[in-house]
Amino acid sequence: DEVYQTNVYAAGAEFVSAKKVALDLGLKNLQLVSFHSTSKGLIGECGRRGGYMELHHIDPYVQAQLYKLASSELCSGVVGQIMTSLMLQPPSPDGESYELFQKETQYIYEGLKERSQKLVEGLNKIDGIECVQAEGAMYAFPKVDVPEKAIEEAKELGTTPDNLYALSLLEETGICVVPASGFGQKKGRVGFRTTFLHPDTVEAIELFKKHHEMFVKKYT
Repeated sequence: DEVYQTNVYAAGAEFVSAKKVALDLGLKNLQLVSFHSTSKGLIGECGRRGGYMELHHIDPYVQAQLYKLASSELCSGVVGQIMTSLMLQPPSPDGESYELFQKETQYIYEGLKERSQKLVEGLNKIDGIECVQAEGAMYAFPKVDVPEKAIEEAKELGTTPDNLYALSLLEETGICVVPASGFGQKKGRVGFRTTFLHPDTVEAIELFKKHHEMFVKKYT
């Protein structure tokens, strides 16, 4: 999955593709499928749908079946195809749209970077919530300390503590997050995934704080 290769914010960090690593290690027979899309990068901003996959050392018969499957479905819309083409071949430095393209993509990039930092800083100021800095992409994965009673109630309801927390957050504030248990987190950890894609993300920090205080009080 290479969709976040342009969304790298950590100083000194750079994107390295799985294919490059495989070839550098001499893994010539490794079967690898790489995905890239416009939707999760900069120009798509999670709304434009278009992309491709590269098949490396995949059996020709399997490739043929995948091609047949893709051909039998509806293709990406015209706008999605244009965006994918633009992602692969951006305006050249001597092109008349190059300056505007660079200005707009840099504006989007700097906005994501700034919001990622402010969101994490804001979450870390909330007592009972810890979050590591987002080095790239468009998500933060905070860890949440919840009372034992909340863990017990989640067990009685047949769900996970972070799912109980996420549903409470949605009902009380309207903020929708994804329970971190769906991402294979460490046993015993409670958390969620949230995004800093929206320009108003930072304004939600106060709502995160009020909800967490309410949730802790309810189950204490």
